[in-house]
Amino acid sequence: MRTIHTPDDPPAKGLYALLTASITPRPIAWVSSISADGVPNLAPYSFFTVACAEPAILSVTSIGRKDTFRNVVEIGEFVVNIGTESLMEVMNATSAPVGPEVDEFALSGLTGEPSEVVSAPRVAEAPIAFECVRHDVIDLGTSAMLLGRVVSVAISDEVLAADGLPDFDSLLPPSRLGRHHWGYAPRTRELPRPGR
Repeated sequence: MRTIHTPDDPPAKGLYALLTASITPRPIAWVSSISADGVPNLAPYSFFTVACAEPAILSVTSIGRKDTFRNVVEIGEFVVNIGTESLMEVMNATSAPVGPEVDEFALSGLTGEPSEVVSAPRVAEAPIAFECVRHDVIDLGTSAMLLGRVVSVAISDEVLAADGLPDFDSLLPPSRLGRHHWGYAPRTRELPRPGR
């Protein structure tokens, strides 16, 4: 037996709830941006992934036209910060619905530090920061996909492995699950692809 749903016959809590409870775990882009008035903004986004390898492009989907969306459209720059398990609660706190005049860095007690290339600050407490310039904004109905071309990456030496890449066990990034659940970094195993 299977329960079947369609857009015309969604579950009682809606397709959004079904999507976010089914497609898990989702990595979190902790996006910092800056408004045309110079107000820093910070918010977590779990509709996030790598969109292209060459050039390096990240994809963040905004559900609705929030402050981050407006800042990316107007300024054309943003930073995808990668948080850690120890930052989970403050990451969640930056999702609070506050006005565009509110500086989420100051509100949450985080440190905004200058980025290398873009005008938006990065989160000093986050071990990885991908600075991006707007590649494209794709309207998807009630959502918009923000595509950012990576122009600089800042990585804390504390999470780097001997091969120069981030070590998952040192980074310990959280994830979003369904409902109000967040995920801790999972167990891992090495499994090379066939033929490599």
